[in-house]
Amino acid sequence: MAKQDLHLTRNIGIMAHIDAGKTTTSERILFYTGLTHKIGETHDGTATMDWMAQEQERGITITSAATTTSWKYAGNTYKINLIDTPGHVDFTVEVERSLRVLDGAVATYCAVGGVEPQSETVWRQADKYNVPRIGYVNKMDRSGADFFEVVRQMKDVLGANPCPIVVPIGAEETFKGIVDLIRMKAILWHDETMGAAYDVEDIPANLLVECEEWRDKMLEKVAEYDEALMEKYFDDPSTITEEEILRALRNATIQMAIVPMLCGSSFKNKGVQTLLDYACAFLPSPLDTGSVTGTNPDTGEEETREPSEDAKTSGLAFKIATDPYVGRLTFFRVYSGKIEAGSYVYNSRSSKKERVSRIFQMHSNKQNPVEVISAGDIGAGVGFKDIRTGDTLCDEAFPIVLESMDFPEPVIGIAVEPKTQKDMDKLSNGLAKLSEEDPTFTVKTDEQSGQTIISGMGELHLDIIIDRLRREFKVECNQGRPQVNYKEAITKTVNLREVYKKQSGGRGKFADIIVDLGPVDEDFTQGGLQFIDEVKGGNIPKEFIPSVQKGFATAMKNGVLAGYPMDSMKVKLIDGSFHAVDSDQLSFEICAIQAYKNACAKAGPVLMEPIMKLEVVTPEENMGDVIGDLNKRRGQVEGMESSRSGARIVKAMVPLGEMFGYVTALRTITSGRATSSMTYSHHAQVSQSIAKAVLEEVKGRVDLI
Repeated sequence: MAKQDLHLTRNIGIMAHIDAGKTTTSERILFYTGLTHKIGETHDGTATMDWMAQEQERGITITSAATTTSWKYAGNTYKINLIDTPGHVDFTVEVERSLRVLDGAVATYCAVGGVEPQSETVWRQADKYNVPRIGYVNKMDRSGADFFEVVRQMKDVLGANPCPIVVPIGAEETFKGIVDLIRMKAILWHDETMGAAYDVEDIPANLLVECEEWRDKMLEKVAEYDEALMEKYFDDPSTITEEEILRALRNATIQMAIVPMLCGSSFKNKGVQTLLDYACAFLPSPLDTGSVTGTNPDTGEEETREPSEDAKTSGLAFKIATDPYVGRLTFFRVYSGKIEAGSYVYNSRSSKKERVSRIFQMHSNKQNPVEVISAGDIGAGVGFKDIRTGDTLCDEAFPIVLESMDFPEPVIGIAVEPKTQKDMDKLSNGLAKLSEEDPTFTVKTDEQSGQTIISGMGELHLDIIIDRLRREFKVECNQGRPQVNYKEAITKTVNLREVYKKQSGGRGKFADIIVDLGPVDEDFTQGGLQFIDEVKGGNIPKEFIPSVQKGFATAMKNGVLAGYPMDSMKVKLIDGSFHAVDSDQLSFEICAIQAYKNACAKAGPVLMEPIMKLEVVTPEENMGDVIGDLNKRRGQVEGMESSRSGARIVKAMVPLGEMFGYVTALRTITSGRATSSMTYSHHAQVSQSIAKAVLEEVKGRVDLI
């Protein structure tokens, strides 16, 4: 029974750029699958999946919401674990961690906006975790909607291989249904039943030629991935059956060779049932995704776990949320074995056993208690004392560490303090809980000023954090001006000998190292410390070399210019010497820290600032003003395009330090007619004049204390 169930389980997410209609689509899925009896709307603040007060007020998704529902397709009842993810770049961590545990995704696009900047970001995230996708072009009822133009953009911008399996009937206000190219039937929805009822009819005569042409393109594309189908396609395409097309499409989708494309208008209740049917038909089950690979923490060897309830337990905690009623909720995906309520699981990061007191199947922010979550399923548990996002949960006798997740570094920080001193504890408690939930939100105390600095992915991100402190933790905050999270880098390689010597009567301290310190090699892409040990003949004993590496890695957290972290650095340990009595690991670590300070000062240290990729959609007549404003902000315009609605799209790279309050400024320049979206691109060197101003500001903050 369990195996059969797994074949019929789908762990899927809805991912897209902001405002492509992800939450609206999720709401329709909940309605048609019978999980809700009333359709919630994002713009009314009644969407089930947008349950946070901030989401309801702003009409945006901030936190990914999970729910479990079921759908009947082809005589089977499928269990669907659905995650609705945010589209705003500031909450990109929510998409990252959801994709890590999903088997498939529905990439949603606006039929007018097409492939937008955040569509690219989520697409790359899905590539990183090898998540097969189907495409859904939403908002077909809007003026300027064009299904096939979005398909073209997916090919050009994302390098995807989209394969339309439907053709829209009508567009804009006349959009009333779709032609299913697999069954060659027209599906027309009834407006009066909220789209719950629809008719399956013959294809309208005026669309027949176009549909036959697109069906032939679909068969040709699918035949490339199925030899039996290829033969039939060349001999006599009319003999190809519906089952053969579905099978070939499913295989090609799971191999990530093609992306089946559907369309609809979720808000007008058209196209969602077909989307559900084909999500069940094409997206993989946990069995298709296959076994998960991890590392044995004791031996360091690779191990695999099969997606079966009988296998040894392995699961991944992918999200931690603070719930006002049940406390700390840990969302996890079980890859093998099962996790039962009241049982103990082993956390391979902390090497501790933890008791899972209760287990839930989630429905947005409501919990339905269950006794067990089995392989291939997603659930949430309560009772963990020490857990972080990305921790592996397993069986103590058979430990395993699954690949965790990488999260981007925060790019913007602000100083916060409670309005009244008595709220100090409440503030630190609230910040600790929020940083536990969100790996891209960090809290630190500035050593020089003693201020509490919170950092995140953007102004909106920090806005929401301050709002949550007020509502959930009842703390009112004063906040400082936003500060850019600069980094430091070095531009030259220097050779240095550093000797650390301390004689204090009795046993002293001694370490001596000779290093080359400079920028990393071009092919070293992961950032951080590139450490090369070239010591010959035991001049530095083997057991001290990790201490040298640790010393440099620790020192990189504070640069020599203004204490900003050093992003990457290459250290070649060439030679050195030691003292038989006075040398120890700590001596070599301190020696490395001193060498870092002395060498970096001579290695041409520079300041690096975050550069953002900006896209502005503006009316033609405001374009000159928009570009003029970007030039003032040290922006580099990289291209201009025309959108289908006659507006112009300006693409630019702009330093984050110049972009505070940009949304308001853009509204003023264009009388509220332009929109913009911004994602982090990279850090780049700051010009000397700006570096000087930044360093003076840092010095000024220190002098005030």
